Amino acid sequence: MQEVLNQLRELSNNLYWTWNNDFMAIMEEINGDFWKWSSKNPVKFFEAIDKQYLFDIIEKKNLRYRIHNLYRDYRKYITSKETYFEKKYYKTDKPEICYLSAEYGLSKSLKFYSGGLGTLSGDHLKSASDLGIPLVAVGLAYSHGYFRQIITDDLHQSELYEQSDFNSMPMKLVLDEEFRPVKISIDLPGRKLYAQIWQLNIGRIKLYMLDTFVDENTVDDKRITDILYGGDVEKRILQEILLGIGGMRVLEALGIEPKAFHINEGHSAFLTFERIKNKIVNDKVSFREAKDICYYSNIFTTHTPVPAGIDIFPRWMFEKYFGAYAAEELKVDFHTLFAEGNNLYGQSAGDGFNMAYLAINNSNFINGVSKLHGEISRKMWKLPETRTQIDSITNGVHTKTYLSWVSDKVYARNFGKDWIEVEDVWQKIAQLPDEELWILRNLNRKKLVEFVRGRIIDKEKLLHESEDKIAGAKKLLDENALTIGFARRFATYKRGTLILRDIERLHKLLDDKDRKIQLIFSGKAHPRDDGGKNYISEILKFASSNGFKKNIVFIDNYDMEVAKRLVSGCDIWLNNPRRPLEASGTSGMKTIANGGLNFSILDGWWVEGYAEDTGWKIQSLDNEEGYSDEQVNEFESKSLYETLENEIIPMFYDRNEAGLPVNWIKKMRGSISKLAPVFNTGRMVREYHEKFYSKVK
Repeated sequence: MQEVLNQLRELSNNLYWTWNNDFMAIMEEINGDFWKWSSKNPVKFFEAIDKQYLFDIIEKKNLRYRIHNLYRDYRKYITSKETYFEKKYYKTDKPEICYLSAEYGLSKSLKFYSGGLGTLSGDHLKSASDLGIPLVAVGLAYSHGYFRQIITDDLHQSELYEQSDFNSMPMKLVLDEEFRPVKISIDLPGRKLYAQIWQLNIGRIKLYMLDTFVDENTVDDKRITDILYGGDVEKRILQEILLGIGGMRVLEALGIEPKAFHINEGHSAFLTFERIKNKIVNDKVSFREAKDICYYSNIFTTHTPVPAGIDIFPRWMFEKYFGAYAAEELKVDFHTLFAEGNNLYGQSAGDGFNMAYLAINNSNFINGVSKLHGEISRKMWKLPETRTQIDSITNGVHTKTYLSWVSDKVYARNFGKDWIEVEDVWQKIAQLPDEELWILRNLNRKKLVEFVRGRIIDKEKLLHESEDKIAGAKKLLDENALTIGFARRFATYKRGTLILRDIERLHKLLDDKDRKIQLIFSGKAHPRDDGGKNYISEILKFASSNGFKKNIVFIDNYDMEVAKRLVSGCDIWLNNPRRPLEASGTSGMKTIANGGLNFSILDGWWVEGYAEDTGWKIQSLDNEEGYSDEQVNEFESKSLYETLENEIIPMFYDRNEAGLPVNWIKKMRGSISKLAPVFNTGRMVREYHEKFYSKVK
């Protein structure tokens, strides 16, 4: 039995389990309540659970064989040499690409992410592991992470920051040969900043995260890595200095020498300065020569389609932190260094230092995250023809991370345990019988309804609500009704309340007893985004004041678990951003493999994904024609309602003699066969490697 426990502990400490539904199912079977209590953190789970109880349950439920099989599959995955990289390129045991990001979405229990950028970064690492790409990653270990969302009695969002215990999480402190924490340091005005390093294993990939909560630091400096995107602009520059310059020093401390550096959004662009400094010192060359050498091995991915979304630091602040660095480390005058983030081929950042300018000025390879975003970026940053231009690599998602247990089992039953490796598997899945595809859809929706009810009941019990109220929660939603999901960051441009614009029209749809629809919302607004918070309040007030409590639900504290439940259970994934402000978007990609369909503005990835047989579009007005926000919202909300009324709802409820919505299932086939093979991070990471990583010598 000790062998089984050792296997479970080894599995727990590699985030391979985050995309393994069999592992999740075993944890539920051992003790579902305890699994929930641990926030689905297996390290915490096995630390706290009574060992005799654990052994007894494993024997009683005959789980030993399943655990052995799971462990065997894990070891096969970790040690396999039959990866994309080794088969197409060569064998190497050393990381060759360094990936840097300010946030990583890996699991709900690791609160190092806030939204799409973080989950994209996490999915990038997972697919790099699947493909055997020799990649190492760097980030920041936020002790309080992003906030827990609390909905107050007056239906407003409030924020609660909870401290994480890194020692009870799937991460290990990096120690030297004498078992002391390995630390890096950075000179700041009048002091040194120190940081220790945590290692996370994501399959074959290692992620190193910097943590400033160490004894050597002042109280304020300890708090540099407390909150993701927290604090003022000065705290932001300190976090980005730590990520960029500190990230490079982590690699040096660990003896890692990548040949290519992937700057994911501008937060880590100070890395370019540290690389130049190292080249000056090691090769005895000038600043300009060092910059030219490093330029060819930097890759910059921008996720921002508007200038306002980019970090720009005031000149005085940049001078405060980089005045001495320019003179002493880079041997260059301050104005030369400031120009790296102030001037982009004649485009000025005014009196500020623009992190995107810095990244572009120092990166040979640049890309947007969808074809449309690439076009917008080329217009926004007009680069001279004498240099490489801005390309595009459309985002994807790590399919197995967001695949429901139901979907996974259906595919495994038809195509084997390693179904995702089967050639043309998505075309084969799309050819499953109508009955089987519809059963999959119904079971996924049923599981979502059960999850929502359970979540609301748990909350009611925690608040000591009446038995009548708890009983009412058990009747929420209908497992057979058309279910529409809208869940994401509640940024104002995403227009979370567009579907509420014509209340009378929405009332009519919600009142239809023969063709029921239900809406599930979820998402967090940034603590300083009052507009986003107001959207959340508007949804909550509408649901509670119009008699629709049973068919409109807002799930609070949106995280990766809620996301997985929603993208697997919703029939329709609604997305209505103000075009062209959605650089890519990935939430809608996560529903595809689970048989859900997308209904979206033609923005971001959906410009490439939409076809008549893959989903629906919301007609939009051309943003360049000067229409007001009011005109755009009115036009696009009407298109939304008309498509729901005339196409989506009728198709869902149009059943044949066997009770099957044949035309709906046909759309499911088109979505699965055409979109699932493309909009995944397996394709995306291969594209990064073939376009960029492999081009660096």
